[in-house]
Amino acid sequence: MGTKGASGFQGYITGSNTGDVITKVKCTTLVVPENAKFKKIEEVAFPTDFSLCNELQILEPIIKILEEKSASLRVLNISKKVTSLNEDQQKSKELLEDYLYNYQHSFHFLTNKKVEDAVQCFVNSRNIDMIAMVAKNLNYFQQILFHTKVAEISYHTDVPFLVLHE
Repeated sequence: MGTKGASGFQGYITGSNTGDVITKVKCTTLVVPENAKFKKIEEVAFPTDFSLCNELQILEPIIKILEEKSASLRVLNISKKVTSLNEDQQKSKELLEDYLYNYQHSFHFLTNKKVEDAVQCFVNSRNIDMIAMVAKNLNYFQQILFHTKVAEISYHTDVPFLVLHE
């Protein structure tokens, strides 16, 4: 889906139709910003709070991209203050490490009070080509996608989002 809205939401990351599809339709959706240019996908960012547990099959679309494009996955965890992962998060991280064993990947941990600033910094510093996220964690990113103006966050103008649903 494209992100150009036809309504009064001009200047925002997603239009209302795209926002509705992302939040209400349970299908994998690729959200392509209006100013995106086609380029090879080499690095995919996957922001997560490590609450996947045993639901790793939800990541199959990412795995297909990694295989088909020989891309690398950058798993990103953002916290508002410096803290260690709790026991459940650590188990999820270890499961994810095992799941990704055969693919180029790395784990990154950032601390920032604003999730959108941390994601922007990461995307810019790594030259990320796509951001993949699980829909159940959308509230984690909702302010980025639906409440942030394009002028405030530069990476939204050209980096596609892959939204995964259970």
